[in-house]
Amino acid sequence: MGMSLTEQAQSIAAAFVSARRAAGVLARYPGDRPGDLASAYQIQDTAIALDGRAISGWKVGKINPPLDSELGTNRLSGPIFANDVVFIADGNVPAMPVFADGFAAGEAEMLLLVAAGWNGKVPIDDASTLAIVDDVRLGIEIASSPYPGINADGPIVTVSDFGNNCGLVIGASLEGWREVDLCAVPVRSEIDGVVVGEGSARTMLDGPFGAVRFLLANLSARGFDLTGGLWVSSGAITGVHPVKPGQTFSAEFGEFGKLACKITAAQAR
Repeated sequence: MGMSLTEQAQSIAAAFVSARRAAGVLARYPGDRPGDLASAYQIQDTAIALDGRAISGWKVGKINPPLDSELGTNRLSGPIFANDVVFIADGNVPAMPVFADGFAAGEAEMLLLVAAGWNGKVPIDDASTLAIVDDVRLGIEIASSPYPGINADGPIVTVSDFGNNCGLVIGASLEGWREVDLCAVPVRSEIDGVVVGEGSARTMLDGPFGAVRFLLANLSARGFDLTGGLWVSSGAITGVHPVKPGQTFSAEFGEFGKLACKITAAQAR
């Protein structure tokens, strides 16, 4: 008799958590790939429990057409563990580890802090979303997984390994963020000083505030307590840019500032 869905979720989650702890590689997907988002989130939730670390934020990623129609949603989520988050100031360039033999990428993102004490009602528009946000900061998401095919295999597989998150660089507050049109801020990504992507959040579905609404609904449905507040890494603005240890990834947000990090190889923990 084959494994039940719960047993499969346990087995896959354990393989990902072990590989991440060992800073290893999974040459193949560790089991039968989940067939739908519900199964993928079951694996993710199981892995969160197995991992045991505190979560201080969540990443939101885009699901592109035509899969968004097939899956019934245009975004996905994954946890950002507190000890994978680095706050920087004054031009510091922190070292951010990735799984060198797996998948690794840098992404320029806007980070929104949902205030503590959220009442459980998902906002319906940007104005009501703005009302529950305490801060907006410049950021870099480090996307990395021990499984090299995590991105190529599509969003269901991405969800199953923590949404492909491996860290977050939190920079300065975006000055005047309450009045600024976040979707109008020009963003540029560079690797070792070479431009690899340019864009704005206008191409991100319903923008950074829409990412917050999606995430609150997604996590509430999964039973997470969000009353303590959370960082939302709201989505890649200029694309998902593959990186390797030794490279420097930087994100520039027009007149609002710039931040950078040095990519290093993850070590066993």
